[in-house]
Amino acid sequence: MDAPTPPPGPATYLDDLLTQLHRAGDRAVLRADPTGTSGRDGDGRDTTGADLLAAVRRTARALAALGIGRGDLVALLAPNRPDALAVRYAAHLVGAGAVYLSAPPAEADRARLVRSLAPRLLVVWPQTARLLPGGTGVPVAAVGPVPGVALRLDELSAAQPATPLPSRARPADLAVVVSSGGTTGVPKGSRRDFARYTAMVAGPARPERRQLANGKLAYLTQVLVDQTLLGGGTVVLRDGFDAGDTLAAVEAERITDLFLVEPQLLELADHADLPRHDLRSLRAVTHVGADAAPVLRRRARARLGPVLAHTYGASEIGIVSALPPAEYDQPARLGSAGRVRPGVEVRFRRSDGSLDARTGAVEVRSPAMAQGYRTAEQGLTARFADGWYRTGDLGGLDDEGVLRVLGHVDDVLRLGGVAPVDLQEALCRLPAVRYAVALPGPHPGTGLAAVEPWPGERVDADACRAAVAAAVDRTVAGTLQVLPVERMPVTEQGKPDRAALLEHAGAHAPA
Repeated sequence: MDAPTPPPGPATYLDDLLTQLHRAGDRAVLRADPTGTSGRDGDGRDTTGADLLAAVRRTARALAALGIGRGDLVALLAPNRPDALAVRYAAHLVGAGAVYLSAPPAEADRARLVRSLAPRLLVVWPQTARLLPGGTGVPVAAVGPVPGVALRLDELSAAQPATPLPSRARPADLAVVVSSGGTTGVPKGSRRDFARYTAMVAGPARPERRQLANGKLAYLTQVLVDQTLLGGGTVVLRDGFDAGDTLAAVEAERITDLFLVEPQLLELADHADLPRHDLRSLRAVTHVGADAAPVLRRRARARLGPVLAHTYGASEIGIVSALPPAEYDQPARLGSAGRVRPGVEVRFRRSDGSLDARTGAVEVRSPAMAQGYRTAEQGLTARFADGWYRTGDLGGLDDEGVLRVLGHVDDVLRLGGVAPVDLQEALCRLPAVRYAVALPGPHPGTGLAAVEPWPGERVDADACRAAVAAAVDRTVAGTLQVLPVERMPVTEQGKPDRAALLEHAGAHAPA
């Protein structure tokens, strides 16, 4: 097999990735649904480095034949499949940017998202065809048979040679648009050029790493996939998160690295099958998203062992701070987001607009920070100011450089200065409560506590308010609407679904 052609200019992450795939040769770098439980074509198949490299080259030539090149954006409504990764890397090989589309529930929101991103081409798979919105005016190509889509990118690619192809990507070209969670409406897309994205995915060589990728590629899962392949490791692809399936996959595939959001972490730790699985291969179970209360972190660590890690960041800024397994259960660290990463700067802004060295609204600057949003919608561009990103979170830094995040500034203000995580801590200490989410209520001056009980238990609203009054704040307790939920609703990203909770609370508000 021929080695990749050296780039004519400064290298990007893609040049390193193609080199790694060439070196991997006949070694499997991807595994797709290895237990074969989903019933889809291709389950259980390994993709070697040589396979993926050939697919990237063929697909790149097909995209070039369609006129895709530098400055263009290719959008993907993609499942977690090797050919989805090949399309993305192929777009980069011809110098185009790529975006894995998130999928808001409403078709109108999906159409608005596509129109706002303005891609040159939208690629869809049979597994995601139901999510394809109409009326966007964007050309569509399919990988596999999709009714109503005549252009078959897979067939066009299969007719192309797999010989080396020079990368057309340049450091200043648009590389990726990464979706936000969309908890406040249509998801935002933060953009990075190849130089910024190369910094975002840089990391040490870890050929022993076996990363389970069961989150949506639209979010930070794509970064984990790239980091693993760049480090010489192996990625196991699953279509989504299921706690039982995740436990089985960890054991069967000797998974070393797992990435979860808070509700998923608790689902895994509380699963009845946990004791029956061999999880000794795990080296790091990293959770992100909502700020899990210390009582929940202790429970998860007691059940999963000394492998838990926590990171704080966002799609716009990458990882800001990290709490590694070695420090996770230290009393002074347990409720924190860990130490700020090298090369990342954090500062704080007071409510009067002045800066503070220790506490306030968190602002971040880092080499991996996005360069803005794909579209300049009203109110969004202000998040990026003077080279800094305003996270909208409230936090502080202690004398040892450990970051603590209290929650969204607006949430804390609307809850009378009380951090939602403190309400969660009080509620989850109750014996009947398995999980709880706290946020401002649907009416001014009120709070909302969505509470999920343990199986066989029931939520006692008075006991919940009493616990909050005793441990946190009597005023907040007096306005707190307690909303029992059989199962906490979550977004596509796996985070607590605030919109669904507020809607549910409005329908069940006391008369």
